[in-house]
Amino acid sequence: MIRIRTKLLIYFGVILLLLLLLFWIREHSNQQVKDLYDENMEYFFLLNEMTKETNQTYQSLQIYVHEPLMENLTSYKEEKEKFIRLQRQFIVIEKEGIPKKNLVNMMDNFRVQTEKTVEGIENQDIQQYSTSLKEVEKISSYIHEKALDLIDEKLTEYQEVSFLLDKKIIHTKNMGTTILFAIILLSILFALWFSNGITRTIGRLTKEAEEISAGRYAGPDIIVSQKDELWFLTKTFNEMKKNILESVSQIEEKAKLGHLLKEMELKSLQNQINPHFLFNTLNTISKTAYIEGADLTCELISSVSALLRYNIGSLDRQTILKDEVTIVKEYFFIQKTRFGGRVEFIEEIDPACLSAPIPCLTLQPIIENAFIHGIESLAKGATITLSIYEKNEKVWIEVMDNGVGMDQETIGRLMDLREETERQVMKKGSGHSTGIGMSNVIKRLRLFDKDSQVKIRSTIGEGTTVIISLNKYGKGAYS
Repeated sequence: MIRIRTKLLIYFGVILLLLLLLFWIREHSNQQVKDLYDENMEYFFLLNEMTKETNQTYQSLQIYVHEPLMENLTSYKEEKEKFIRLQRQFIVIEKEGIPKKNLVNMMDNFRVQTEKTVEGIENQDIQQYSTSLKEVEKISSYIHEKALDLIDEKLTEYQEVSFLLDKKIIHTKNMGTTILFAIILLSILFALWFSNGITRTIGRLTKEAEEISAGRYAGPDIIVSQKDELWFLTKTFNEMKKNILESVSQIEEKAKLGHLLKEMELKSLQNQINPHFLFNTLNTISKTAYIEGADLTCELISSVSALLRYNIGSLDRQTILKDEVTIVKEYFFIQKTRFGGRVEFIEEIDPACLSAPIPCLTLQPIIENAFIHGIESLAKGATITLSIYEKNEKVWIEVMDNGVGMDQETIGRLMDLREETERQVMKKGSGHSTGIGMSNVIKRLRLFDKDSQVKIRSTIGEGTTVIISLNKYGKGAYS
């Protein structure tokens, strides 16, 4: 993730490098001009000094010829030493070439002739020092002329180099101007890109926050391509919106569950003891008491008591599968006692699954549906099978009957969780002891455990199978 601070540091670093490059180019160009100027001025000064020193050496020698005194000789030798030093500097600074060799030869010849003149004076050879002095004068004028020629030649070269240098200065100036405009353009583009990236993201976050404050949570997530602090803020905001949406959904589901449970508790209180069911049950108890002894009657009454006690309890309580199976067995006993050999109840139950959590009054309404709508009209051979087993870390419950079956329209009506559909189904369940329909069972299961599944398979004339899958260790919506 590239932070905003890092982006700014990179930007200012690039700008600083471009400015340093511009400064270096200009300084380098100025230094070249200065070096060329200093080099030529040094050369011109040296030639000028050589010309002057040649004249001064000749004049000091001339004075010594006219007045051969020791002080005049000393003065001559001092000027001669200066001349020799200038000659050495010229040899070092000037490049190899014919003009240099000619001038150096003239200077050597000038120095030789001055020495011959002094030697002639010391030997009092008038002919020798007169001839040598004239040669010194002639060579001195040659050196002066040659120095002027070299100055003119150097000025010509300097003019050409100066012209090329002017072009280079103009090129450097244009390059510097280009770099400066590039810096300005880069600054403008970066400012627009950087400000748009921040303001656009903040604007989208503000708009989405307004949507959330208005209660609208279903909008798409905000997408930010640049991974910086705003990207992290946007990611956190999207996660917060999802959490709020999940919380609202949970609150709505709990409110719906509370409304459903209160409604079904009222219906359960109104229909706890269905008159038809109570009449048939009491009639069975009466006949049994008449035909058989009091022991069976006691067991039957005990089963009815347990069944009624379980049904009267609160519907929003969570129980375990073992309790549901126990109350179903009591219901089986009552119905077995009532119908005798007409109906057979088969249990295939894995004890390891009986600790799984489940909403209360889940199995009994399904068994009642199987009995009332499935096998009650059969004269004989009616069978209801309750199977409970574990598969793929889930608890599976199957209630299967071999009754009259139902068509797909009826199955769709049972699976429809709308309230008006529930009322229509409830009206048809006149024989229920609980007053709770299949749709209500499915709805409470889904609210209790989102991962639960309910399926109904049925064929006309062959029977119906209700299949339920639950988490073995539960993810209950209420407990």
